[in-house]
Amino acid sequence: MPIALYPGTFDPITFGHIDIAVRASKIFTKVIAVVADNPHKHPLFSVRERLSMVKEAVKDVSTIEAVSYSGLIANCLKEFGATTIIRGLRALSDFDYEFQMAFTNRNINTRAETVFLMPSAKYVYLNSTMVKEIAELGGDVSAFVPAAVMEQLYKKMKR
Repeated sequence: MPIALYPGTFDPITFGHIDIAVRASKIFTKVIAVVADNPHKHPLFSVRERLSMVKEAVKDVSTIEAVSYSGLIANCLKEFGATTIIRGLRALSDFDYEFQMAFTNRNINTRAETVFLMPSAKYVYLNSTMVKEIAELGGDVSAFVPAAVMEQLYKKMKR
């Protein structure tokens, strides 16, 4: 029964992230969206808030679950009995970093394989940073994130 991890900061989760998770769920028996608790990043939302938004965003797909994790994704694979890491590639600029990470993860955990998935064309240029900037400037982000995420984003921006 192949299990795949789809790690990310998901700050916040976007339709592009959801697209990749759903695509992966058609290939793997189970996909675990791993909300990364990375001390080197300074996310807008707490781990708890991000995990809640991810759970809400994928609640209708029974083969996708969401967890939070603090540590190396190569170790997370072992903890959840997975061997595959899902990564989304939007553009060629993503590839160099992702390529390095794939080899690093395999060096740490020799069973780790990385599968790269491309999002639907309408999400190729979508990223969380852009969504936060649009929301911060009072723009409409409804085309980029689910309604529940949009609500949380606007609440956070008003403080």
